Amino acid sequence: MAINLQKGQRQSINAPKFTIGLGWDTNSSSTGTSFDLDASVFILNENKKLVSDDHLVFYNNLKSPDGAVEHTGDNLTGAGDGDDEQIKVDLSLADSKVNEICIVVTIHEAESRRQNFGQVRNSYVRIFDAATNTEILKYELEEDFSIETAIEFGRIYKRNDEWKFEAVGMGMKGGLADYINKYN
Repeated sequence: MAINLQKGQRQSINAPKFTIGLGWDTNSSSTGTSFDLDASVFILNENKKLVSDDHLVFYNNLKSPDGAVEHTGDNLTGAGDGDDEQIKVDLSLADSKVNEICIVVTIHEAESRRQNFGQVRNSYVRIFDAATNTEILKYELEEDFSIETAIEFGRIYKRNDEWKFEAVGMGMKGGLADYINKYN
C-alpha cells in the first residue's frame, strides 16, 4: 500500500528501480494561454552541486550519462488523467558521486504567459514500481503557490548507503535557469 506523505516527511526507498510520476491540472482560462509544465531532475553530488552539466535531465537531455535517470519525454499540455511526465530511475546504475536527485517542475515561459503555480491544482509526485505498477509513495502539493513559477516537488537522497525520498514542496519565483544557478 502506498504511503501518502506530508511536506517535510521522509520515506525509505527499498527498490533500486522505480519510476517517478508527476501530475497536475491547470486552469488555462485564467490566462487564455495553455500551460506547459516541465519536469527536470538535478543529479547532485555530496556538495549539492550537479555532478556534471549532463546530470541535469530534462526535455533537452533525456538521460543521465550513467543511465540511472531517464526522462520519458515532455508533455506539452498536461491534458488527460494520470501522470503528465515520468522519470525512470535505476539507482544501481548511479555514478558513485551521486548523492541526491532533486525533482523540480517549472512552467515554460511563465513570465510572458503570466502564469504561476496558483493556477495549477492537483499537483503530485509519486514513486511506483514500474514492473508491478505498485505505488510506493505519493506526495500531493496542497499549498497555494500564487507567485511561484517553479517548485521543487521532492528529493531522493542517500544517507548511510540508504536511499530516501523527502517531500519538499518548496516554490521559487523563477524558472529552470534559477535552479541551474542554484545547483551549478
